[in-house]
Amino acid sequence: MMMLRHGLLVVFVFLALILVSVPMLNAEDILVVGSFSSAAEGPLPPTWKPLLFKKQKGANQTEYVVVRDGDTTVVRAESRAAASALVHAIDLDLKDYPVLRWRWKVSNVIASGNLAKKEGDDYAARVYVTFAYEPDKVSFGKKVKYKAARLLFGDLPFGVMTYIWDNQAPIGTVANNAYAGEFTKMIVVQSGEARAGHWVDEERNVYEDYRRAFGEDPPRVNGVAIMTDTDNTGERATAFYGDLVFTKVR
Repeated sequence: MMMLRHGLLVVFVFLALILVSVPMLNAEDILVVGSFSSAAEGPLPPTWKPLLFKKQKGANQTEYVVVRDGDTTVVRAESRAAASALVHAIDLDLKDYPVLRWRWKVSNVIASGNLAKKEGDDYAARVYVTFAYEPDKVSFGKKVKYKAARLLFGDLPFGVMTYIWDNQAPIGTVANNAYAGEFTKMIVVQSGEARAGHWVDEERNVYEDYRRAFGEDPPRVNGVAIMTDTDNTGERATAFYGDLVFTKVR
């Protein structure tokens, strides 16, 4: 009974924190994706799965673990010439919940990172939103390009929005990913060392970001991921990820 009460208290406190951090929204206006603050220290929540990439088969993996930071728990990512992501599968229409909110912190940026080159495609922190392949809504030319990209890079989602903490590109920069090309759009939301070591709160209207980046309405969201990677540059990075939630527009 005591354990049940404790569990209910943790859930209540977590929801209360979310509601305070998203003013003017009710509980039904919030879809929690990553509730790391309600997790125990140690292993990752079971809904978050590791993702390896075809291009780095056999390489080191980034280490992810739930740790305490102040009065809450978060995910810590440690990457030493390594790469892998954590993915949470969902099924979401951005017309219902268009806004993604999260918090993150990095210890350092990738000194030799370069947004435009494959050998520089490393970031201290990334947050991905992935989209489902809906062939009935896709042109023939885009189908051909997508199938070719899957042959090169493995089981790619049809479209990806990637929010990155870059080393030097100006905040607001939008670019194709150096590996996946036009199917993955990179948006710089933090840049440089100025805010390293500090928690930063982010809020993005993913629906509008997708329309601006891809020039069309987004398909359904089928996943969210976090990633810290240093496999291309061979550097080291540490990042921390707090809770992630989708919300309706305030």
